[in-house]
Amino acid sequence: MFLYLNLDRRPFGGYALSMNWAAFPGSFDPPTYGHLDIIRRASSLFEKVFVVVAVNSEKKYLFNTEERISMVQELVKPWNNVEALFCDTLVVEFVKKRNIPVLIRGVRSVIDFAYEYELSMMNRGLDPQVETVFMAADPAYFVLRSSSIKELASFGGDLSAMVPPLVAEKLKIKYTKV
Repeated sequence: MFLYLNLDRRPFGGYALSMNWAAFPGSFDPPTYGHLDIIRRASSLFEKVFVVVAVNSEKKYLFNTEERISMVQELVKPWNNVEALFCDTLVVEFVKKRNIPVLIRGVRSVIDFAYEYELSMMNRGLDPQVETVFMAADPAYFVLRSSSIKELASFGGDLSAMVPPLVAEKLKIKYTKV
């Protein structure tokens, strides 16, 4: 499949890029196989993908910022065109500053889509130059929610179908300390 995104926005006064860049923001607490599937697929569609480990002041994280970034950096090593970055501002400000014109959002359900659509409209209001691309989750990862994964991990459940071994080990360590 070939996808061409015309991201040359000079006629409208915005930025112009010689490459097709995209950002995949999230909390990644923890990173899952669902996240990796979106990253893998995005890496084949865009010349450069930035996995943006973001901070949301409304969330209580199991893993601190350094732990989340470290895991994501390790997990994206298979893709030469993928890089992990940290963001402690509004994501739309973050991508605008770096001339990244596309946000990737994974959606698992209609409920996810409704939330992500509203978020994309807010982002568009903040910067009309930023586009959002929605990627439907692979059915194999449809039910992966970080809260469910953390709950299962807290009971010592088998996480092998949900998270990479690196993440499963880190979850095991976290919950043996708690």
